[in-house]
Amino acid sequence: MGMSEQAALSAYTKFEFAHGGRSYPVYRRGSGPAVIVMHEMPGLHPLVIRFADRVAAAGMTVFCPSFFGKPGKPVDRGYVTRTAIGVLCMRREFHVWRGDRSSPVVDWLKALARHVHAECGGKGVGAVGMCFTGGFALAMMTEPAVVAPVLSQPSLPLANLNPARAAEIGMSGEEIRCVRERMAAEDLAAIGLRFTSDRLVPDARFATYRRELGDRFEAIELSDEDAAPAIIPPHSVLTLHLKEDGPTKAAEQRVIAFFRERTGAG
Repeated sequence: MGMSEQAALSAYTKFEFAHGGRSYPVYRRGSGPAVIVMHEMPGLHPLVIRFADRVAAAGMTVFCPSFFGKPGKPVDRGYVTRTAIGVLCMRREFHVWRGDRSSPVVDWLKALARHVHAECGGKGVGAVGMCFTGGFALAMMTEPAVVAPVLSQPSLPLANLNPARAAEIGMSGEEIRCVRERMAAEDLAAIGLRFTSDRLVPDARFATYRRELGDRFEAIELSDEDAAPAIIPPHSVLTLHLKEDGPTKAAEQRVIAFFRERTGAG
Protein backbone atom coordinates (compact mmCIF):
# COMPACT_ATOMS: atom_id res chain seq x y z
CA MET A 1 0.00 0.00 0.00
CA GLY A 2 1.14 3.56 -0.68
CA MET A 3 1.41 6.21 2.02
CA SER A 4 -2.16 7.49 1.59
CA GLU A 5 -3.54 3.95 1.64
CA GLN A 6 -1.62 3.18 4.83
CA ALA A 7 -2.82 6.41 6.45
CA ALA A 8 -6.49 5.60 5.83
CA LEU A 9 -6.19 2.26 7.64
CA SER A 10 -3.50 3.17 10.19
CA ALA A 11 -5.92 2.78 13.13
CA TYR A 12 -7.03 -0.70 12.00
CA THR A 13 -5.70 -4.17 12.65
CA LYS A 14 -5.88 -6.72 9.84
CA PHE A 15 -6.65 -10.44 9.89
CA GLU A 16 -7.60 -13.08 7.33
CA PHE A 17 -10.97 -14.77 7.74
CA ALA A 18 -11.58 -18.06 5.94
CA HIS A 19 -14.80 -20.03 5.55
CA GLY A 20 -16.13 -22.47 2.97
CA GLY A 21 -13.07 -22.24 0.74
CA ARG A 22 -13.12 -18.43 0.64
CA SER A 23 -10.70 -16.12 2.46
CA TYR A 24 -10.62 -12.33 2.58
CA PRO A 25 -8.70 -9.78 4.63
CA VAL A 26 -10.75 -7.98 7.29
CA TYR A 27 -9.82 -4.65 8.89
CA ARG A 28 -10.96 -4.06 12.46
CA ARG A 29 -11.25 -1.05 14.77
CA GLY A 30 -13.03 -0.09 17.98
CA SER A 31 -14.70 -1.84 20.90
CA GLY A 32 -18.26 -2.83 21.76
CA PRO A 33 -20.79 -4.81 19.69
CA ALA A 34 -19.84 -5.70 16.12
CA VAL A 35 -20.84 -3.95 12.88
CA ILE A 36 -19.71 -5.34 9.52
CA VAL A 37 -19.11 -2.56 6.95
CA MET A 38 -19.08 -3.86 3.36
CA HIS A 39 -17.45 -1.58 0.86
CA GLU A 40 -18.81 -0.39 -2.47
CA MET A 41 -17.14 -0.22 -5.88
CA PRO A 42 -14.19 0.19 -6.39
CA GLY A 43 -13.03 -1.06 -2.97
CA LEU A 44 -12.41 -0.22 0.68
CA HIS A 45 -11.68 3.42 -0.11
CA PRO A 46 -11.03 6.25 2.38
CA LEU A 47 -14.66 7.45 2.50
CA VAL A 48 -15.92 3.95 3.37
CA ILE A 49 -13.24 3.92 6.08
CA ARG A 50 -14.42 7.36 7.26
CA PHE A 51 -17.92 5.93 7.75
CA ALA A 52 -16.47 2.93 9.62
CA ASP A 53 -14.44 5.30 11.81
CA ARG A 54 -17.66 7.08 12.80
CA VAL A 55 -19.37 3.81 13.71
CA ALA A 56 -16.36 2.88 15.87
CA ALA A 57 -16.41 6.32 17.52
CA ALA A 58 -20.07 5.68 18.44
CA GLY A 59 -19.11 2.70 20.60
CA MET A 60 -18.96 -0.30 18.30
CA THR A 61 -16.31 -2.60 16.80
CA VAL A 62 -16.21 -2.27 13.02
CA PHE A 63 -15.11 -5.08 10.74
CA CYS A 64 -14.37 -4.10 7.13
CA PRO A 65 -13.81 -7.00 4.71
CA SER A 66 -11.95 -6.27 1.47
CA PHE A 67 -13.48 -8.13 -1.49
CA PHE A 68 -11.91 -6.29 -4.44
CA GLY A 69 -9.80 -3.24 -5.17
CA LYS A 70 -6.86 -1.99 -3.06
CA PRO A 71 -7.68 -1.27 0.61
CA GLY A 72 -7.27 2.43 1.40
CA LYS A 73 -6.83 3.55 -2.23
CA PRO A 74 -8.77 6.75 -3.04
CA VAL A 75 -11.46 6.72 -5.73
CA ASP A 76 -10.84 7.97 -9.24
CA ARG A 77 -12.55 7.25 -12.54
CA GLY A 78 -9.91 4.88 -13.85
CA TYR A 79 -9.87 2.89 -10.61
CA VAL A 80 -13.67 2.53 -10.70
CA THR A 81 -13.67 1.39 -14.34
CA ARG A 82 -10.82 -1.11 -13.98
CA THR A 83 -12.27 -2.67 -10.84
CA ALA A 84 -15.82 -2.84 -12.25
CA ILE A 85 -14.63 -4.64 -15.40
CA GLY A 86 -12.62 -7.10 -13.32
CA VAL A 87 -15.48 -7.89 -10.95
CA LEU A 88 -18.10 -8.15 -13.72
CA CYS A 89 -15.94 -10.51 -15.75
CA MET A 90 -14.13 -12.58 -13.17
CA ARG A 91 -15.72 -12.79 -9.74
CA ARG A 92 -17.95 -15.81 -9.20
CA GLU A 93 -18.75 -14.95 -5.58
CA PHE A 94 -21.16 -12.22 -6.73
CA HIS A 95 -24.39 -12.95 -8.60
CA VAL A 96 -24.20 -9.80 -10.71
CA TRP A 97 -27.06 -10.57 -13.09
CA ARG A 98 -29.39 -12.95 -11.27
CA GLY A 99 -31.59 -11.84 -8.40
CA ASP A 100 -33.39 -15.05 -7.41
CA ARG A 101 -30.87 -16.09 -4.75
CA SER A 102 -28.20 -14.52 -2.59
CA SER A 103 -24.58 -14.33 -3.77
CA PRO A 104 -22.18 -17.09 -2.69
CA VAL A 105 -20.14 -14.58 -0.65
CA VAL A 106 -23.12 -14.16 1.71
CA ASP A 107 -22.31 -17.53 3.32
CA TRP A 108 -18.82 -16.22 4.13
CA LEU A 109 -20.32 -13.01 5.54
CA LYS A 110 -22.74 -14.97 7.75
CA ALA A 111 -19.80 -16.98 9.13
CA LEU A 112 -17.94 -13.73 9.83
CA ALA A 113 -21.02 -12.41 11.64
CA ARG A 114 -21.16 -15.51 13.87
CA HIS A 115 -17.44 -15.16 14.61
CA VAL A 116 -17.52 -11.46 15.52
CA HIS A 117 -20.72 -11.77 17.58
CA ALA A 118 -19.13 -14.52 19.67
CA GLU A 119 -16.12 -12.28 20.21
CA CYS A 120 -17.77 -8.88 20.73
CA GLY A 121 -21.08 -9.79 22.37
CA GLY A 122 -24.06 -7.43 22.50
CA LYS A 123 -27.56 -8.15 21.22
CA GLY A 124 -26.26 -9.05 17.77
CA VAL A 125 -24.35 -7.79 14.75
CA GLY A 126 -25.08 -4.79 12.54
CA ALA A 127 -24.27 -4.95 8.82
CA VAL A 128 -24.22 -2.33 6.09
CA GLY A 129 -23.72 -3.07 2.41
CA MET A 130 -23.09 -0.42 -0.24
CA CYS A 131 -23.66 -0.58 -4.00
CA PHE A 132 -22.45 -4.03 -5.14
CA THR A 133 -22.71 -5.33 -1.56
CA GLY A 134 -25.85 -3.31 -0.73
CA GLY A 135 -28.31 -6.20 -0.65
CA PHE A 136 -26.01 -8.56 1.23
CA ALA A 137 -26.90 -7.12 4.65
CA LEU A 138 -30.52 -8.28 4.33
CA ALA A 139 -29.56 -11.73 3.01
CA MET A 140 -27.21 -12.05 6.01
CA MET A 141 -30.28 -11.99 8.28
CA THR A 142 -30.76 -15.72 7.64
CA GLU A 143 -27.92 -15.89 10.22
CA PRO A 144 -29.42 -15.35 13.72
CA ALA A 145 -26.46 -13.21 14.87
CA VAL A 146 -27.38 -10.43 12.40
CA VAL A 147 -29.96 -8.05 13.87
CA ALA A 148 -29.45 -4.67 12.13
CA PRO A 149 -29.23 -4.70 8.32
CA VAL A 150 -28.67 -1.48 6.34
CA LEU A 151 -28.90 -1.48 2.53
CA SER A 152 -27.16 1.54 1.03
CA GLN A 153 -27.85 1.91 -2.71
CA PRO A 154 -28.32 -1.87 -3.26
CA SER A 155 -27.33 -2.30 -6.92
CA LEU A 156 -27.43 -6.06 -7.53
CA PRO A 157 -28.72 -7.64 -9.63
CA LEU A 158 -27.74 -5.08 -12.25
CA ALA A 159 -30.93 -3.93 -13.94
CA ASN A 160 -29.67 -1.27 -16.35
CA LEU A 161 -29.07 -3.87 -19.08
CA ASN A 162 -32.04 -6.05 -18.12
CA PRO A 163 -35.07 -4.12 -16.82
CA ALA A 164 -36.70 -7.41 -15.84
CA ARG A 165 -34.23 -7.49 -12.95
CA ALA A 166 -35.34 -4.11 -11.58
CA ALA A 167 -37.66 -5.54 -8.92
CA GLU A 168 -35.32 -8.33 -7.82
CA ILE A 169 -33.39 -8.06 -4.54
CA GLY A 170 -30.83 -10.87 -4.75
CA MET A 171 -32.62 -13.27 -2.40
CA SER A 172 -34.60 -16.47 -2.84
CA GLY A 173 -38.21 -16.74 -1.69
CA GLU A 174 -37.08 -19.00 1.15
CA GLU A 175 -34.50 -16.44 2.31
CA ILE A 176 -37.09 -13.65 2.22
CA ARG A 177 -39.53 -15.75 4.27
CA CYS A 178 -36.85 -16.48 6.85
CA VAL A 179 -36.05 -12.77 7.21
CA ARG A 180 -39.75 -11.83 7.48
CA GLU A 181 -40.32 -14.44 10.18
CA ARG A 182 -37.30 -13.27 12.17
CA MET A 183 -38.38 -9.64 11.92
CA ALA A 184 -41.83 -10.48 13.29
CA ALA A 185 -40.62 -12.86 16.01
CA GLU A 186 -37.72 -10.69 17.21
CA ASP A 187 -39.13 -7.22 16.44
CA LEU A 188 -36.35 -6.42 13.96
CA ALA A 189 -36.19 -3.96 11.06
CA ALA A 190 -34.06 -2.90 8.09
CA ILE A 191 -33.05 0.47 6.63
CA GLY A 192 -32.63 1.16 2.90
CA LEU A 193 -30.98 4.27 1.46
CA ARG A 194 -30.85 5.60 -2.08
CA PHE A 195 -31.02 8.67 -4.28
CA THR A 196 -34.31 8.53 -6.18
CA SER A 197 -32.60 9.41 -9.49
CA ASP A 198 -30.15 6.47 -9.19
CA ARG A 199 -30.68 4.13 -12.15
CA LEU A 200 -28.64 1.44 -10.40
CA VAL A 201 -31.25 1.27 -7.61
CA PRO A 202 -34.62 1.23 -9.43
CA ASP A 203 -37.93 2.29 -7.90
CA ALA A 204 -39.15 -1.29 -8.41
CA ARG A 205 -36.43 -2.67 -6.12
CA PHE A 206 -37.48 -0.47 -3.19
CA ALA A 207 -41.09 -1.38 -3.96
CA THR A 208 -40.13 -5.03 -3.48
CA TYR A 209 -38.54 -4.30 -0.11
CA ARG A 210 -41.68 -2.43 0.96
CA ARG A 211 -43.97 -5.21 -0.23
CA GLU A 212 -41.97 -8.02 1.36
CA LEU A 213 -41.05 -6.33 4.65
CA GLY A 214 -43.91 -3.86 5.17
CA ASP A 215 -43.38 -1.31 7.92
CA ARG A 216 -40.24 -3.13 9.05
CA PHE A 217 -38.45 -1.57 6.07
CA GLU A 218 -37.44 2.05 6.67
CA ALA A 219 -36.73 3.75 3.33
CA ILE A 220 -34.53 6.85 3.30
CA GLU A 221 -34.81 8.33 -0.19
CA LEU A 222 -32.88 11.43 -1.18
CA SER A 223 -32.97 13.92 -4.03
CA ASP A 224 -30.04 15.01 -6.19
CA GLU A 225 -29.72 18.38 -4.45
CA ASP A 226 -28.97 16.50 -1.22
CA ALA A 227 -25.78 15.01 -2.73
CA ALA A 228 -22.27 16.34 -2.39
CA PRO A 229 -20.51 16.81 -5.77
CA ALA A 230 -18.48 13.77 -6.85
CA ILE A 231 -17.01 12.10 -9.94
CA ILE A 232 -20.22 10.08 -10.48
CA PRO A 233 -23.92 11.06 -10.39
CA PRO A 234 -25.71 10.79 -7.01
CA HIS A 235 -25.32 7.19 -5.77
CA SER A 236 -23.10 6.68 -2.70
CA VAL A 237 -25.25 7.94 0.19
CA LEU A 238 -22.82 7.32 3.07
CA THR A 239 -19.54 8.05 1.25
CA LEU A 240 -18.88 9.99 -1.97
CA HIS A 241 -22.15 11.94 -1.90
CA LEU A 242 -22.37 12.57 1.86
CA LYS A 243 -22.61 16.25 2.82
CA GLU A 244 -21.63 17.11 6.37
CA ASP A 245 -25.00 18.79 6.86
CA GLY A 246 -28.52 18.27 5.56
CA PRO A 247 -30.37 15.08 4.60
CA THR A 248 -27.38 12.83 3.81
CA LYS A 249 -25.77 13.66 7.17
CA ALA A 250 -29.11 12.96 8.87
CA ALA A 251 -29.21 9.60 7.05
CA GLU A 252 -25.70 8.74 8.27
CA GLN A 253 -26.64 9.65 11.84
CA ARG A 254 -29.84 7.58 11.62
CA VAL A 255 -27.86 4.53 10.49
CA ILE A 256 -25.34 4.89 13.34
CA ALA A 257 -28.17 5.34 15.88
CA PHE A 258 -29.89 2.24 14.44
CA PHE A 259 -26.70 0.22 14.92
CA ARG A 260 -26.26 1.48 18.50
CA GLU A 261 -29.84 0.69 19.46
CA ARG A 262 -30.08 -2.73 17.80
CA THR A 263 -26.68 -4.11 18.76
CA GLY A 264 -26.95 -2.93 22.36
CA ALA A 265 -24.18 -0.32 22.16
CA GLY A 266 -26.60 2.49 23.02
